[in-house]
Amino acid sequence: IAGAHKVKINLNFDPINDVYEFSENMTPESLELGKKAGDKHWEQIAKISGEIQVGEKKYPIRNTLGQRDHTYGIRDWTGVGNWLYYVVWFNENLAINPAVIIADDGRLSAGGFLFKDGQNIPLKTIRILDQRFRQDNIFPISSELELIDALNDKHILKARVRSIIPVPFQDNEGNQSILIQSFADYQLDDNKNGYGSFEILRKVKK
Repeated sequence: IAGAHKVKINLNFDPINDVYEFSENMTPESLELGKKAGDKHWEQIAKISGEIQVGEKKYPIRNTLGQRDHTYGIRDWTGVGNWLYYVVWFNENLAINPAVIIADDGRLSAGGFLFKDGQNIPLKTIRILDQRFRQDNIFPISSELELIDALNDKHILKARVRSIIPVPFQDNEGNQSILIQSFADYQLDDNKNGYGSFEILRKVKK
């Protein structure tokens, strides 16, 4: 840790979509596999304005796309399995928020939604086409997913990861995982210039 600063946040949150709750549109198998990641999970996209102050430095924010997330329930950081969670914005009419938990046996718990032209469209299935990591097999480089939405439309989402922040976890039995927070540049089908958060959890093998 390079240092610590006081942070002041004064932001206005102007929603552009209805709140989306993940579990309402997930399969029973996905819900069972995802039990250790929380019980309920809400997301909402908005235009955000205001100011964030870190130490003495102020960052004005004007009509910027952003998102709020609320989850409750048990979250077992070292027992849930590997996961990926992307929050991506292209413009006020297009955003996407896929989430996947990967069980030890390779099964996937998939959820999330596509926001398009004012509508939340649930994601039915997610297939991982490619995930590239550095030599440590922990820190990500890029990602490619195949997504099928509730309208049976297929989409390809590609990500190129920027700088990362690793957050380590260890339980009482010595099991370890690393939550990696970063931002990424995204492409959804032919839509380029997407931007947003890129979050993965990786188990550390003993």
